[in-house]
Amino acid sequence: MRQTKHHTTLEVAGSGLLGSVTSEEARLLEGLDLSRLPRHVAIIMDGNGRWAQRRHLPRVAGHRAGVTSARMAIETCARLKLEALTLYAFSVENWRRPKAEIEFLMRLLREYLRKELPVIHRNNIRFRAIGRAEELPLAVQNDIREAMELTAHNTGMLLAVALNYGGRAEILDAVNALLKERNGGHAPVKESELAHHLYTSGIPDPDLLVRTSGEMRVSNFLLWQIAYSEIYVTETLWPDFNRARLLEAFIEFQRRERRYGGIREGDSEDSPEKPARAAGH
Repeated sequence: MRQTKHHTTLEVAGSGLLGSVTSEEARLLEGLDLSRLPRHVAIIMDGNGRWAQRRHLPRVAGHRAGVTSARMAIETCARLKLEALTLYAFSVENWRRPKAEIEFLMRLLREYLRKELPVIHRNNIRFRAIGRAEELPLAVQNDIREAMELTAHNTGMLLAVALNYGGRAEILDAVNALLKERNGGHAPVKESELAHHLYTSGIPDPDLLVRTSGEMRVSNFLLWQIAYSEIYVTETLWPDFNRARLLEAFIEFQRRERRYGGIREGDSEDSPEKPARAAGH
């Protein structure tokens, strides 16, 4: 470990995986088991508006500040070789916001893709949009399509961005697609069949769902997929959610025991859940 004035350079797993990190991040990394990281992390990026309000700034300033946190999460998860990261960027309910704010969010998305896509591509990340993209402005649809085509053959982390997304809408779309495929068939529907028609088909369900800003709800996000996800809520507002806070979420994930409805040998069936010591995939 080499000390500098502001940072500690930590050789993560002998490879310098995260490059230059702060002393706080180095401390957190020492408590992290890199062999037991979640395969897929989903994040509800909440708190941009409150962040701006507390600083007496317009809401759009919070959205722009949140881009830095998104960049950090993508870079960190990719370097730690997670299989997938899903970011909740724009919900079907967000159309109720003021027109000027929606237009700004669409411009910000296009700006982000234009600036960040080359970096995403160079880092072997696959980009995928999930949601009712066909209802987004045409220019945004074109940018999304180009991003997906450019990165389609990359083999690293999958970055899924939920745009015009709603969990209930996703399930309805999957059911309708399945009915259309069956063309009137009446056999019982299997979970695997329905899952195949979800927006996230081919992506493992999230092991960890992170929500910033302290709100204790899932906000219509990945309702099917998070059935067995560990949920981590932090009071930190999204623009203040840095790499140290993300590492804290991973450490908490590793403290939990994932049973998927089962019990351990030796536990009584009606015994309360006990703190986890390991987190499997």
